[in-house]
Amino acid sequence: MDFITSTAILPLLFGCLGIFGLFRLLQWMRMKAYLRNAVVVITGATSGLGKECAKVFYATGAKLVLCGRNQEALEELKQELIASQATKVQTHKPYTVTFDLTDPEAIVGAAAKILQCFGYVDILVNNAGISYRGTIMDTTVDVDKRVMETNYFGPVALTKALLPSMIKRRQGHIVAISSIQGKISIPFRSAYAASKHATQAFFDCLRAEMEQYEIEVTVISPGYIHTNLSVNAITADGSRYGVMDKTTAQGRSPVEVAQDILAAVGKKKKDVVLADLLPSLAIYLRTLAPGLFFSLMASRAKKERKAKNS
Repeated sequence: MDFITSTAILPLLFGCLGIFGLFRLLQWMRMKAYLRNAVVVITGATSGLGKECAKVFYATGAKLVLCGRNQEALEELKQELIASQATKVQTHKPYTVTFDLTDPEAIVGAAAKILQCFGYVDILVNNAGISYRGTIMDTTVDVDKRVMETNYFGPVALTKALLPSMIKRRQGHIVAISSIQGKISIPFRSAYAASKHATQAFFDCLRAEMEQYEIEVTVISPGYIHTNLSVNAITADGSRYGVMDKTTAQGRSPVEVAQDILAAVGKKKKDVVLADLLPSLAIYLRTLAPGLFFSLMASRAKKERKAKNS
């Protein structure tokens, strides 16, 4: 009986594994086809996660439009990509567009230049952003506005400027690089967390409204990434933080996160959390046991305040 059962189960098991493997292969092929030759716009492309995203999208054969504030850094990245020989697919010479996301008038002009590069945009990756460290009581409203302009109003303005061309073609994909702090808030990150909560809400609404036009919307919420985000963060008075936080130093490699973003976009996922176990669990804790979550955050604030004053 055991022999008969095993001989019946093993072929079924191998068959299921074969079907699963075939499904994954077809999924991979479809993802590659979706990204190859797609016109991909990446903001904040000159450093950190944005730079790594540029590399992985370029390697798939995407047509890149690299955006940032530093023209020299954009040109350096462009030449680096052209010189790279680590891909077997046909690649395309990237374009660069320089502008400041905090300047509404510049965004309108930049959108026009972006559309002139290839005539249309398939995928917009809203990656550019700035972080913040400080207490609410010490932070000026000008600093709050500065963070919101970069992390929220800028990406929203660029998205709105490019959406009409996507709607006309009934084709496009908007990607928002948010943060785990767009789902939960931790002490001394008020301006940053607020901007990311706003980002999450806006692009969730956009997803629902764009479905009729067959336009995809993906929100990516990474945890800590080992980049200079905390070093370049602004403080309560607007000055540069200049410190690599321990949590950031221990964060995931931007190369790995960029690969995960590429996969999420290629699979047209709607909402993706790229964080370790504890931050991911905190999202559920905030919903299922808010009282406990608030107590933990209060304890964290007390601990950080004590460490700073010691």
